[in-house]
Amino acid sequence: MNDTLSPYATQDVFGDGEGTVAPVAAAQRIDTLDFIRGIAVMGILWANIVAFGQPFEAYMYPAAFRTDPGDPGGWLWITQFVLIDGKMRGLFTLLFGAGMYLFMEKAWARGATWRLQAWRLVILAAFGLFHFFFIWPGDILFFYAAFGLPVLACTGWSAKSQLWTGLVGYMVGVIFYAIAVSLPWAVVDTPFGTSSPDFAEMRAGMIAGIDTTIARGAIPGDAIAAGDYGGLLAHRFAEQWYEPWTNLLFFFLESIPLMLIGMALYRMGFFSGTFNRAKMIGWGWAGLIVGALAHLGIALVVKEGGFTFYGTLAGFIAWSPLPRLPMVLGLAALMVVYAPSASGWLGERIRAAGRAAFTNYLGTSILMMFIFHGWALGLFGALNRPQLYLVVLLSWAVMLAWSKPWLDRYNYGPLEWLWRSLTYGRAFPLPR
Repeated sequence: MNDTLSPYATQDVFGDGEGTVAPVAAAQRIDTLDFIRGIAVMGILWANIVAFGQPFEAYMYPAAFRTDPGDPGGWLWITQFVLIDGKMRGLFTLLFGAGMYLFMEKAWARGATWRLQAWRLVILAAFGLFHFFFIWPGDILFFYAAFGLPVLACTGWSAKSQLWTGLVGYMVGVIFYAIAVSLPWAVVDTPFGTSSPDFAEMRAGMIAGIDTTIARGAIPGDAIAAGDYGGLLAHRFAEQWYEPWTNLLFFFLESIPLMLIGMALYRMGFFSGTFNRAKMIGWGWAGLIVGALAHLGIALVVKEGGFTFYGTLAGFIAWSPLPRLPMVLGLAALMVVYAPSASGWLGERIRAAGRAAFTNYLGTSILMMFIFHGWALGLFGALNRPQLYLVVLLSWAVMLAWSKPWLDRYNYGPLEWLWRSLTYGRAFPLPR
């Protein structure tokens, strides 16, 4: 990649280096990004709460709960699947791409090159690996950092090229996930699996694999419940060391395209309020409603099948990526339109939570350790889904309570300050 990429003093609406340019509405853009980031970091906790308080497999598969899920008919599972799962991660990934380009704009203005961003991503990867091994194995920071490096190589492209490459890449992922993960469901949960002796043998192996997966997940779960932190770390380093790397293979067809789309939308003025408001509202609601109805249809298929292991896996991974994209883009569009009017007490605190999203993300994982690990409150495996949602509400209250007062007194969130200082190799002033 060329070291001498020049800064963009203005924002290219069409992304091709020609035609109309518009000045960046900097204040509105930053406020909007902070608001969406605040919603996303709160929503990610809702998405992850089952994997915090129950075995990881229970995130998708209700039968993996160590207690009664407290969800008659599976309607809470369906609600979370339709409204939350994958959408908050999608929003966060869009914003990560936009944030990368925002950082590069500022770096270019100071005469820096892409190497500064690359170093920043290396530091983020180190945070992610620490998070995975020492706090919680559901980390997303490591693969964001790893995917950010190839996306960084695309910052010199036109916004149109970034957008279309992202959209095409995402659709390739849709096809890949649909084929790869629908097959196990078809073999185990439909008559297709008994249509030939070869499939019958495969089916028997897959059914046996369910028990193996649950048993494997029980080992770290037992250590968490018993408060055996040393045993938990030993298991992660000995048995789960490869998972951050396999996650790269699993998520790259989703994350890299969404980062490119987010980067392109940022450059086109999407987050600055320069798009037609009426069209943003119309397309935003259309994407949200159509995507949600498609998700509901998928969820009802999974419910009709009895929330089986491979049925829930297919619902999450094989069938939902296609309707997820319009929902993510629709949510983003609506928040861009409505965020400026969220200027009251709650809106300001959501923005503050977004400005300290890095601290809130990792801080939430630490808070969950104190709630669920046996050496603390010891609630792992004891709470059903409604009770876990109460934990989410209380955690949201903590996020909203601390973020704004802290940022009223300090320039950065604690981890934002540390990341920035490590990036530039000097300590920045923290108090205002």
